[in-house]
Amino acid sequence: MITTSSPTQPSKIKQLLQIPVVVAALGYFVDIYDLLLFSIVRVPSLKAMGLSGDQLLEDGFFLINTQMSGMLVGGVLWGILGDKKGRLSVLFGSILLYSLANIANGFATNVTQYALLRFIAGIGLAGELGAGITLVAEILPKEIRGYGTSLVASVGILGAVLAYFMADLFDWRIAYFIGGGLGLLLLVLRFSVFESGMFTNVKEQEVARGNFFQLFSSGGTFMKYLRCILIGLPIWFVIGVLVTFSPEFAVAMGISEPVQAGKSVMFAYLGLSVGDLSSGLISQYFKSRRKVVLGFILLSMVCVLGYLLVDLPTAEAVYFVCMALGFSIGYWALFVTIAAEQFGTNIRATVATTVPNFVRGSLIPVIWLFDYLKTHAGLMQSGLIVGTLTFIIALIALWGMSETFGKDLDFIER
Repeated sequence: MITTSSPTQPSKIKQLLQIPVVVAALGYFVDIYDLLLFSIVRVPSLKAMGLSGDQLLEDGFFLINTQMSGMLVGGVLWGILGDKKGRLSVLFGSILLYSLANIANGFATNVTQYALLRFIAGIGLAGELGAGITLVAEILPKEIRGYGTSLVASVGILGAVLAYFMADLFDWRIAYFIGGGLGLLLLVLRFSVFESGMFTNVKEQEVARGNFFQLFSSGGTFMKYLRCILIGLPIWFVIGVLVTFSPEFAVAMGISEPVQAGKSVMFAYLGLSVGDLSSGLISQYFKSRRKVVLGFILLSMVCVLGYLLVDLPTAEAVYFVCMALGFSIGYWALFVTIAAEQFGTNIRATVATTVPNFVRGSLIPVIWLFDYLKTHAGLMQSGLIVGTLTFIIALIALWGMSETFGKDLDFIER
């Protein structure tokens, strides 16, 4: 475990670029590639299976919900394993599972097979981010922890850009094969990663590790955990609804030229990568997580209102707004870092892994509500209603949350 309390500038860079940080960033890169690939190839892959018209939207909802359900299951599974067996066990196991599932996904011939493989891939995809952020947060000095977690997220999120270009250059099946192959190649690098010193120390103590139900042991602990989840709701409302279904929103805006969902995702994740890096740097400058998250949530509200209330004239304008939306939700890394910093070493991986996956899983009720309201109030109005609800919940959760910047993480959760 690194114990330097006041690292110089050269040593900061050296610590940020050490093998565990680099591997965590590359792992998240492949994770995001595979996670967002369905959103990018949704239309061509479903058309290849004989679907058309409203089926593209309805089965798209179904498959996203199936993938997110897998991530809910995987979030709990990998989180507990990360605290019981170690952060590295999750980094190895999760990437192996989702890589094999995505390769198999390239052979799917119907929606049933597609759904089963997206569920399995979802289980695998659930472990990467939480384990990576936990490992990086525990091995870096607290003075530069925010830089490290932001680096992991901003590099990793660029996987969506690669996914777009691979899907644009190759058939959707080949794009799935490429994602799975990248994951398997990354496993070679994992052998050079060392375990967190904090976890190694806790492993030698007589203390319960990875007890998921410990998070519900008291009202205070549960509310702290719940707040970590709720502040992230707007992020996946923006990605899972506004960006993923941008072609349908473009039609509702009266745009005649087609909008490509994959291109919207690519631009949104370009913005998100810059936003994640920016929010981390700003957080380090102001020495606060909460203030920066609040600023990004408010910015996101403005961007969402612009997307839903202003009739955008062209497909290019939609892509530009998607990039702005992506930047505005660029507190993803901060939100996961906050979750990791709130809890002790014996339960930290469980929290850091389940929290982002419960946020992703929140997309299931969000899409159900959005789909229900769409038939009664229309596409744009339902987006406004659901979006407003997610923002209100996030702001209330943030209001009651404690600041974690500079917190010493070498402690046990009793």
